[in-house]
Amino acid sequence: MSRRVVRQSKFRHVFGQAAKADQSYEDIRVSKVTWDSSFCAVNPKFLAIIVEAGGGGAFIVLPLAKTGRVDKNYPLVTGHTAPVLDIDWCPHNDNVIASASDDTTVMVWQIPDYTPMRNITEPIITLEGHSKRVGILCWHPTARNVLLSAGGDNVIIIWNVGTGEVLLSLDDMHPDVIHSVCWNSNGSLLATTCKDKTLRIIDPRKGQVVAERARPHEGARPLRAVFTADGKLLSTGFSRMSERQLALWDPNNFEEPVALQEMDTSNGVLLPFYDPDSSIVYLCGKGDSSIRYFEITDEPPFVHYLNTFSSKEPQRGMGFMPKRGLEVNKCEIARFYKLHERKCEPIIMTVPRKSDLFQDDLYPDTPGPEPALEADEWLAGQDAEPVLISLRDGYIPPKHRELRVTKRNILDVRPPSGPRRSQSASDAPLSQHTLETLLEEIKALREQVQAQEQRITALENMLCELVDGTD
Repeated sequence: MSRRVVRQSKFRHVFGQAAKADQSYEDIRVSKVTWDSSFCAVNPKFLAIIVEAGGGGAFIVLPLAKTGRVDKNYPLVTGHTAPVLDIDWCPHNDNVIASASDDTTVMVWQIPDYTPMRNITEPIITLEGHSKRVGILCWHPTARNVLLSAGGDNVIIIWNVGTGEVLLSLDDMHPDVIHSVCWNSNGSLLATTCKDKTLRIIDPRKGQVVAERARPHEGARPLRAVFTADGKLLSTGFSRMSERQLALWDPNNFEEPVALQEMDTSNGVLLPFYDPDSSIVYLCGKGDSSIRYFEITDEPPFVHYLNTFSSKEPQRGMGFMPKRGLEVNKCEIARFYKLHERKCEPIIMTVPRKSDLFQDDLYPDTPGPEPALEADEWLAGQDAEPVLISLRDGYIPPKHRELRVTKRNILDVRPPSGPRRSQSASDAPLSQHTLETLLEEIKALREQVQAQEQRITALENMLCELVDGTD
C-alpha cells in the first residue's frame, strides 16, 4: 500500500498575521493615482507612502516606531509638480530615497533622523532626462549611486546619482510602455516587461537584449517579472481566459515555462515580492485582500504553493521590508506594509519554532548596507555579488549619513578612515615669504624666552639676598 510522501520544507507552515491595531499607521490619505506601483517603500528606519496632495505630488516618511494616528499636519516630502508614481529607498543608505513623478523628473532626497518641522521641499538632486512621466525606479543592488528609472517615453535611464550624470540610456529596446524592471542579484542584467507582451532580459552595459520571450502569458493585462537567486525568472500575468498565472522561466530555454501555476479570475495585477534567502515569492494583487506565497525549489514541480494570508479589506499598495529590518528572535521571515484607504497595516510572516534562539537555517547571511562597487567600476564592466552580513545579533541601522552630490564620483556614505588633511595647509608648497615670516616669529619668541629667563634669575638673586639679610 503506497503512502503519500509529504515534501520536506522548513517553510511549509509559514503563516501571516496582521500586527495589533496600535502597531498600524492611521489617518494617512493614500494616493488614488491609477498606476500599478506599490505606493509604499520601507527600510529598517523609515516607512514612506505616496499620499494625496493638492498642487503637485507628495509622499510621507514616518520613522518605523511612529505608529498610531498620524497628525494631519505631519511634514511631507513635496517637490514634484505632478503626482508621485513610484518611490524606492537606496539599499546602501537608509536615509536616502528616490521618487519618480508624472512631471517627468526623478528626485533624490535626504531624510533626517529627526522629525522635520516643515515639509521637505529641496531634493539633493533632480534628475531630468525623460520626456514623459516616470513610473518605475530601481536602485542597483551592489553599485553605489546607481539608480534606474523607466518612463512613459519607453526609455530606461541609468544614473550616477553622485554626479547627476546619465550613465546609460536604453532608448530603442521597448516599442511601448514599460510595465516592470528588475535587476538580477549582482546587477549585471535587467528583466523587463512591456505593453507589447514581451519579457526581455537586457545587458544594459552592452545595450542589447540577451534573451526574450513573446507572450509569456496570453492575456491582455500587464505582466510583471523578477529574477530568482539562481538567475531564473518569475513572471505574473493572465491567461487567455483571464486567469491569473505565475510562471517560472529558464532564460537559457525560453520556449516553455519550467512551471506554471494558475490561480483565480480576479483582475488585479499581481505584484511579485521575491525573497532570495528563503526562495519564497509573495504575490500581492492590487485590490485583493490576500497574499499568496509559493516556495521555489530545484525539484519538480519547482513552484510549490505554501499558503494564503487573507484579510477583510483590499490592499491599495504594499511595502516589503528588507531582511535586515526583521525581528530574527521571533522567527519573522517577511514583513509587509499593507496600504488601506486611510491607513497602513504591518503583516508579519513567521515560521513557527519553539526556540527563541537564533535560527541559522532561516537566516543565512543577507545583503547589508555596504555597496560592493563604485558606479564607474560597474560601468567599466566589473560585477560583484552583494556584501553580506549576519543577522545573528540583529541589525542596528547606522546613524544618519550624509549623501553628497559632487562633480567627481560620489555620494560616499562611508566615513573617512582617518583625519582628513586639507590640501592647502599640508600638501601645498610653502612660499619664500611664509618661510621668512615663520623664522622671524621663532626668533622673536626665543628673545622673549631669554628675557623671561634673565628676569627669573634676577628675582631669584634678590630672594637669596633677602634671606641672607634676615639670618
